[in-house]
Amino acid sequence: MVAFGGVLGSFRRRSAAGSPLSAAVGADDALALDASLHEVDWRTFPPGTEFTRFEAPSGPLARVALGPVDAPRVVLVPGATGSKEDFILMFPLFAAAGYRVESFDLAGQYESSGAGPWNLDPPRSRYDERLFLDDLIAVLDDGAAHAHVLGYSFAGTLAELALVERPDRFASLTLLSAPPEPGQAFRNVKRIGPISAFTSPRQGAALMLWGIRNNLNRVLPGRLAFVRERFAHTRRDSVDDIIALMMQTPDVRARVALATVPKLVAVGEHDLWPRELHERSARELNATFAVYATGHSPCETAPHQLTRDMLALFEASGHTA
Repeated sequence: MVAFGGVLGSFRRRSAAGSPLSAAVGADDALALDASLHEVDWRTFPPGTEFTRFEAPSGPLARVALGPVDAPRVVLVPGATGSKEDFILMFPLFAAAGYRVESFDLAGQYESSGAGPWNLDPPRSRYDERLFLDDLIAVLDDGAAHAHVLGYSFAGTLAELALVERPDRFASLTLLSAPPEPGQAFRNVKRIGPISAFTSPRQGAALMLWGIRNNLNRVLPGRLAFVRERFAHTRRDSVDDIIALMMQTPDVRARVALATVPKLVAVGEHDLWPRELHERSARELNATFAVYATGHSPCETAPHQLTRDMLALFEASGHTA
């Protein structure tokens, strides 16, 4: 999912308990840098970025990385209909801070379209939760321990599940615009929530794809062109299956709350889900809460602010560059 909202306006960062952590946004360089963002080529990563194919359980995943191999890891995981390119603006920021930043396309998505359930042993028929989770854990196992992990939208749920199953691989957890409630995740989405109970996963996916293709989120022309191009490679059955999984989001709140790594819930003021649900989720997860004056995609529209808050989270973890 992609969205483009204005990055001008106020910014507040609060703890899970709701107490202010930051003020004086007029002096915030990150806010000013985000406000001055302009059109970029969403196909071009910074110089020095490494492009590889990672052999995951479901098949070859397109992966990118930037920064020294022996530096602390930052793993950014895109969501449904997304790709590693969603984090292009954050890559040079983390690398400049001394980290090795990585991302990959989920199975069936964009340049990982060759990965899928038919490659499993034994083969399966659907892109199920276990497929995506095993792929993510394999990526985390393929490198230094204690990665700083960001899960974007649907991948936020995957990151939570991975933390519960393999806490030894995590230095911190950031949930970016992730479903804030278990169960049928779309029931409280703005505008379409009331009808989501009467739609099938395929119908829900069709509605989402139609909105993105027709630019209901009002992204810039270059971004829209890239997103439409990406759809030509993404497998529709993988999108349908992800929407089905989001309609049955598992409840791991209590176990995530008990995890000792620092956690951040980061969202845009105009996200798909109401802000109050995200803020409640942060309290339930014992996480810091950050909100930006943008939409569902702060990684695209508020990358400097998001990176700033993640670097502060890394400091709290003790696993820093």
